[in-house]
Amino acid sequence: MEQQNRLSHLETVIARNQGHFCDIGRALNEIRKNRLYKLALFETFEAYTRTRWDMGRAYAYRLIKSYEVVCNLSPIGDILPANECQVRPLAQLELIEQRKVWQGFLNSGMEITALNIKKFIGTRTVDNLKVRPKNDPVDLTDQISDEYMAAVQQVMEQVRMAQHDHWQQTSRQAALLWNRVIREKILSKGTGNG
Repeated sequence: MEQQNRLSHLETVIARNQGHFCDIGRALNEIRKNRLYKLALFETFEAYTRTRWDMGRAYAYRLIKSYEVVCNLSPIGDILPANECQVRPLAQLELIEQRKVWQGFLNSGMEITALNIKKFIGTRTVDNLKVRPKNDPVDLTDQISDEYMAAVQQVMEQVRMAQHDHWQQTSRQAALLWNRVIREKILSKGTGNG
């Protein structure tokens, strides 16, 4: 009964605060984490948000993420993003970067709009490093020695020649085998000394 009352209260928060993204995100987060949607006879959180609130999965999770970002930013000041769109560019950053970037943005004096926040992040560096979204790998494809590039070009020329003679002198299977061996060697954690 206590959980049913809690669900009713949280749903009231969502209904009353359709414009208050952070409160909605907090309520949705608690409903999801505690599986309170099951009390409303839904099997999944996604079915609950879609049916009960006419809210797609992506939007529900964006609201939850927005709530988490605002909680992260709260300790550094009274001025916080006013809507989910303003939070979205910050949500792609690591927690510590969110705080540094938000503080830098506030210090910049720019008007607080989603577009300005996105522009600021696009040009901002933190500790002399380009701010990157989490899980965004560093692009080091241009970091290759001349010797390595020459070897790759020789291999590519051999592949071109083998294709041209329809794999008569070099078998495609053997080429694929050596390709796999090279790939495994590159991906191995060995020191390269053996």
